[in-house]
Amino acid sequence: MKKILIAISVAIAASTASAQDARFFSQVHIEFEKTLNVPAYYKELDPEWFDQIKDRLPKSVVTYHEFTGDSTRSVYKPGKESTIDPKFWFRPVADKNVVYSDYRTGRSISQKPVYEETFLVEDSFSHIKWKLTPDTRTIAGYECRKAVGILDDTIAVFAFYTDEILINGGPEGIRGLPGMILGVGVPRLHTTWFATKVDVFDINMKAVVPATKGKKVSREAMMKSLDKVLREWGSYGSKLIVNYAI
Repeated sequence: MKKILIAISVAIAASTASAQDARFFSQVHIEFEKTLNVPAYYKELDPEWFDQIKDRLPKSVVTYHEFTGDSTRSVYKPGKESTIDPKFWFRPVADKNVVYSDYRTGRSISQKPVYEETFLVEDSFSHIKWKLTPDTRTIAGYECRKAVGILDDTIAVFAFYTDEILINGGPEGIRGLPGMILGVGVPRLHTTWFATKVDVFDINMKAVVPATKGKKVSREAMMKSLDKVLREWGSYGSKLIVNYAI
């Protein structure tokens, strides 16, 4: 009996120590790198055109973005400027989006510049059907669990989240997991987002405000407007529209 009591005491002590070592944070500032596999992206957009321009395309392009927020609200916006060699025939798409999320109401305000027009999209959160997996990966010092999802029943997404950061957000409009998303991939866009730096202390929440400029529309209205214009560009345009759906 004495040995059993000692074993129980040791187990309780170990469990308590483990709980004390666990870190949980309710505010965060994250730097993300968005990486596009340019040849794969353009080859899928238009194979014939790709063969004509492939020598003038970079292998990949990285743009920088920031996420700041807590369990009630967040904003995702462009970070430092990226450097793109001017000799290459390429400019990023959908790299200037500003996405404000209100987790209390389940609504977002997204500023999305699309060529000559800027939309201010006010709507409920996009619906993503998530399925958790046992796979894990360490990102920016945090152990993250993998999830796979389907956005709007058509766009496949994979994501890695940590439950140490108590925010159900992520880059762009990717959200809805039981913790902060630090890594995302969208195969149809040949694009990934990964956190490179995570700060959890002294977060400036005053900077978490929505954008205000742009044509106010619902998400459905924006997609219909883009579909009408981009489909005139043929299959290239109809595939390009996916960039603005996330």
